[in-house]
Amino acid sequence: MNESIAKHFLADSLASFRAYKKLAEKAIDQLREEEFFVTLDAEANSVAVVMKHIAGNMISRWTDFLTADGEKPYRNRDMEFVIEPEMSKSEVLAYWEAGWQCLFHALEPLGPEDFNRKVLIRGEAHTVVQAINRQLTHYAYHIGQIVLLAKHYRSSEWNSLSIPRNKSAQFNAYLEQAPRSADREQQFERVVEFAKDNKSRK
Repeated sequence: MNESIAKHFLADSLASFRAYKKLAEKAIDQLREEEFFVTLDAEANSVAVVMKHIAGNMISRWTDFLTADGEKPYRNRDMEFVIEPEMSKSEVLAYWEAGWQCLFHALEPLGPEDFNRKVLIRGEAHTVVQAINRQLTHYAYHIGQIVLLAKHYRSSEWNSLSIPRNKSAQFNAYLEQAPRSADREQQFERVVEFAKDNKSRK
């Protein structure tokens, strides 16, 4: 892969992962303690379960990312969807953080030369780009679930993490007054700041 394209892709991927992590955590911060473990029905997952699954996936996929299959023999995926009775919110949060640290530890040192390598996930060969995109879309899917659940529990008390309803024109005007950035993490921060300012004026 072209060196400049590889560097740009990696920087954009890291910024996107960080933005999604912030999105999830700003939603989680709005939950009450009891809501963290609640399931809406027998087939639904709680916020805690979704977080545990994401972290378990991360630890498996990103440990020895370039040299070992992303589906580790020690991974017990089924148990990622079970919250043991003694498991606390702080333990889930610590596991979540360990997953993200594993991801960043694997991705941040990558160089352009690494993008010519192939990695395995369940025995299937992926380019580094394919492997990163596979996980980015997977985590975005589950983080959307976390946000939806948190928004459901907070209802009218919800602090928006996206452009508030019927405020698109105002947001575009707001962007005209702010420095432009292609960085996903900075873009997310601007949306959150706009939503917060908008709510405070009500």
